Amino acid sequence: MPDLEPASRNTDENLSLLPVGSVLFGLLAFASMDVVMKTLAINMGAYNAILWRVLASLAIVSVIFFARRPKMPGRAARKVHLQRGIIVIFMSYLFFWGLARVPLAEAIALSFIAPIIALYLAAVFLGETIHRYAIYASVLGFSGVLVIAGGRATGDYDEAALLGIGAILLSAVLYAGNLVIQRQQALLAGPIEISFSQNLIVGSAFLLLAPFFAVMPDTADLPYIGAGAILSIIAAVFIAWGYRRAEAKNLINLEYSAFIWAAIFGWLFFREPITLATVAGTVLIVAGCVLATRRDRKVAHIETTAV
Repeated sequence: MPDLEPASRNTDENLSLLPVGSVLFGLLAFASMDVVMKTLAINMGAYNAILWRVLASLAIVSVIFFARRPKMPGRAARKVHLQRGIIVIFMSYLFFWGLARVPLAEAIALSFIAPIIALYLAAVFLGETIHRYAIYASVLGFSGVLVIAGGRATGDYDEAALLGIGAILLSAVLYAGNLVIQRQQALLAGPIEISFSQNLIVGSAFLLLAPFFAVMPDTADLPYIGAGAILSIIAAVFIAWGYRRAEAKNLINLEYSAFIWAAIFGWLFFREPITLATVAGTVLIVAGCVLATRRDRKVAHIETTAV
């Protein structure tokens, strides 16, 4: 009788690559959206860039959402939708406000403290076990970020850039919580429902301030708003699909791949040079992402105390 175990194992490994590929594609879409949003934030300010992009996203995803005749989300799902929506309100504003003042690749590098924090938050709040490879991957990926950030640092920052760096770091702390809640949310709701609820909550919050800060976008900004809306929906759907099918600890390190796209897009759209440090750091980041997807029977036990 033939041994079916190797074939079964290969099937499991192929299936495990689907969530990884989905999240990687979603991160590419997010990186593309960052380019669009950086342009809008420079032209319109962070508030108006987010306001009009979210409203456009809500209009598009609402058509898809209601066409499916959805059921009312359960209490648990509504609670998680609200929690993540509140985090995204502050997280997105801080990030895009800072992004208008800091180079794209550097902003992404600073934001990479989030997966490091989230990796261990997942153990505390989701009860996930931290595998040895996940820890090695986080160290390897963060080392790559340090190499790239160190190569880009010039020390010649003005006050606006320093404030932008501070805003991005605060946004990164919120993003760590967002990554953890993202896994819980993906288990309770489908990708379209998640995208609809997030845009609804964020859009409603920003509309409250519209009488004081909103301005009508120029005609030249409309294509950017539309592109940002479509890219945000694509990113949210693909990332939610991946997080629904794999544990957060196996996907969080994939966040480092965003720096590859930031370096490329920064060079293409904002004339940021790709240095040797960028190439070296990218190699470390990619190695960390690959390592994060490996399975390991030995786990690193982390003691946690409930307060």
